[in-house]
Amino acid sequence: MAEEAAPPKKKSGKLKWIILILLLLLLAGGGGGGAYWWFVMRPAAQGAEGGSEPAKAEGKADAKGGEAPARNAKVAKLPTFPVNLADPTGRRYLKLTMEVEVGSDATVKELEGQSAKVRDAVILLLSSKSYADLAPIESKLQLKNEVADRLNQILGGPKVLRVYITEMVIQ
Repeated sequence: MAEEAAPPKKKSGKLKWIILILLLLLLAGGGGGGAYWWFVMRPAAQGAEGGSEPAKAEGKADAKGGEAPARNAKVAKLPTFPVNLADPTGRRYLKLTMEVEVGSDATVKELEGQSAKVRDAVILLLSSKSYADLAPIESKLQLKNEVADRLNQILGGPKVLRVYITEMVIQ
C-alpha cells in the first residue's frame, strides 16, 4: 500500500479570532476612554474656559433646573443625622450625611451659627419619611431638594445651591 498524501489541514482561524478580539478590545478601550473624557475631563475643561454662557450668569438656571453654581461656591459639611424612619414596624432607621454647596464663606458661618435650627429641620424632615419613601432614586433627588428648601428657609433666601448626599444607610 502506498501512503496516501493527507489533504492539507485547514487553518483553524485562531489568528482571525485573535485579531477580532484585539479589535473589539481596542474599540471598547477607545469607547471607555471617550466616555471618561466626555463625563470627567470635558466638564473640567469647560470650567477652566468659563463654561457656557447660561452658566456664566449668576442666578440663571442650569440644565437640571437648579441654580448655576457661583464661581466662589463653598461647601459646608452638615453633621450626620441618625433618625428613626416613619415605618409601621418602627424598626428601620436612616443614617444620612450631607454636604451643601453655598455661595460664600459668610453663608457657611451662618449655617454653623444656625446649627440647632438646621438639625431640627433636617431631623423632622427625615423622620417623616418611610423606607418606601426613600428607596427610589427619584425620592433621593426629591429629598435633596426638600433639604435645600428647608435650609434656605432657615437662611432667609436662596443661599444653598446644591445638596450632596455623601453617606446614606437605611436599615
